[in-house]
Amino acid sequence: MSNNAFRVSVKVQPNAGSNEVVGIVDGVWKFKIAAPPDKGKANKKLVEFLSDALGVRKDCVIILKGETKHTKVLAIEGINQTEYTAVLSALCKK
Repeated sequence: MSNNAFRVSVKVQPNAGSNEVVGIVDGVWKFKIAAPPDKGKANKKLVEFLSDALGVRKDCVIILKGETKHTKVLAIEGINQTEYTAVLSALCKK
């Protein structure tokens, strides 16, 4: 992880009908992910979804904590936190 990365907490709901940004729930961004939490499939899909949405490489979205939990801590490189918030706000279904 480089010095340009920032950390962010997220909440993930696996087994959803589609991948989407739900919005901010209890102070963290919540995502619905269309993959089961089996063998890291939901984590992989979360990384793919976020990297595509944010326009960064997959290796720029790193799960630091919570690989087996709904709440996770991510490190994101390649954009800043303001850009992250703007992109997710634009994608938010609410």
